[in-house]
Amino acid sequence: MIIDLGDGRSVDTQKDLSAAERHILQKLFIWEAMARSVEEFRESRVRAFRLGWNNSGPVAESAVMTAILKDLEQKVVARLRVQ
Repeated sequence: MIIDLGDGRSVDTQKDLSAAERHILQKLFIWEAMARSVEEFRESRVRAFRLGWNNSGPVAESAVMTAILKDLEQKVVARLRVQ
Protein backbone atom coordinates (compact mmCIF):
# COMPACT_ATOMS: atom_id res chain seq x y z
CA MET A 1 0.00 0.00 0.00
CA ILE A 2 1.23 3.48 -0.85
CA ILE A 3 0.46 6.18 1.71
CA ASP A 4 0.81 9.83 0.76
CA LEU A 5 1.81 11.93 3.75
CA GLY A 6 0.82 15.52 4.36
CA ASP A 7 4.40 16.66 3.85
CA GLY A 8 4.41 15.37 0.26
CA ARG A 9 6.29 12.13 0.89
CA SER A 10 4.96 8.76 -0.23
CA VAL A 11 5.52 5.62 1.79
CA ASP A 12 5.39 2.11 0.37
CA THR A 13 4.35 0.09 3.39
CA GLN A 14 5.55 -3.16 1.79
CA LYS A 15 9.10 -1.83 1.45
CA ASP A 16 9.34 0.75 4.23
CA LEU A 17 7.67 -1.02 7.19
CA SER A 18 8.24 -4.35 8.89
CA ALA A 19 5.46 -6.93 8.89
CA ALA A 20 4.77 -6.16 12.54
CA GLU A 21 4.52 -2.42 11.81
CA ARG A 22 2.09 -3.09 8.95
CA HIS A 23 -0.10 -5.13 11.29
CA ILE A 24 -0.07 -2.35 13.89
CA LEU A 25 -0.82 0.24 11.22
CA GLN A 26 -3.95 -1.67 10.22
CA LYS A 27 -5.19 -1.47 13.81
CA LEU A 28 -4.37 2.21 14.05
CA PHE A 29 -6.27 2.99 10.82
CA ILE A 30 -9.34 1.74 12.66
CA TRP A 31 -8.48 3.79 15.75
CA GLU A 32 -8.09 6.87 13.55
CA ALA A 33 -11.78 6.57 12.73
CA MET A 34 -12.97 5.47 16.19
CA ALA A 35 -10.94 7.47 18.69
CA ARG A 36 -13.04 9.89 20.73
CA SER A 37 -9.99 12.02 21.50
CA VAL A 38 -6.39 12.49 20.43
CA GLU A 39 -5.37 11.07 23.81
CA GLU A 40 -7.35 7.89 23.15
CA PHE A 41 -5.59 7.53 19.77
CA ARG A 42 -2.20 8.04 21.43
CA GLU A 43 -2.99 5.45 24.10
CA SER A 44 -4.01 2.96 21.40
CA ARG A 45 -0.74 3.66 19.60
CA VAL A 46 1.35 3.01 22.72
CA ARG A 47 -0.61 -0.13 23.56
CA ALA A 48 -0.29 -1.49 20.01
CA PHE A 49 3.49 -1.09 19.97
CA ARG A 50 3.81 -2.53 23.48
CA LEU A 51 1.75 -5.63 22.67
CA GLY A 52 3.12 -6.11 19.17
CA TRP A 53 1.85 -8.37 16.46
CA ASN A 54 -0.48 -11.01 17.90
CA ASN A 55 0.76 -10.17 21.40
CA SER A 56 4.29 -11.16 20.35
CA GLY A 57 5.88 -8.40 22.40
CA PRO A 58 7.13 -4.88 21.85
CA VAL A 59 7.75 -3.54 18.36
CA ALA A 60 10.19 -0.71 17.69
CA GLU A 61 8.63 2.27 15.90
CA SER A 62 10.69 3.25 12.86
CA ALA A 63 11.07 6.84 11.67
CA VAL A 64 8.81 6.09 8.69
CA MET A 65 6.11 4.70 10.98
CA THR A 66 6.40 7.75 13.22
CA ALA A 67 5.78 9.99 10.18
CA ILE A 68 2.72 7.96 9.16
CA LEU A 69 1.30 8.06 12.67
CA LYS A 70 1.88 11.80 12.94
CA ASP A 71 -0.27 12.13 9.82
CA LEU A 72 -2.96 9.85 11.27
CA GLU A 73 -3.00 11.86 14.48
CA GLN A 74 -3.54 15.05 12.49
CA LYS A 75 -6.49 13.36 10.76
CA VAL A 76 -7.94 12.48 14.17
CA VAL A 77 -7.64 16.13 15.21
CA ALA A 78 -9.33 17.30 12.00
CA ARG A 79 -12.16 14.76 12.37
CA LEU A 80 -12.81 15.77 15.97
CA ARG A 81 -12.93 19.48 15.06
CA VAL A 82 -15.74 18.80 12.57
CA GLN A 83 -17.89 16.91 15.08
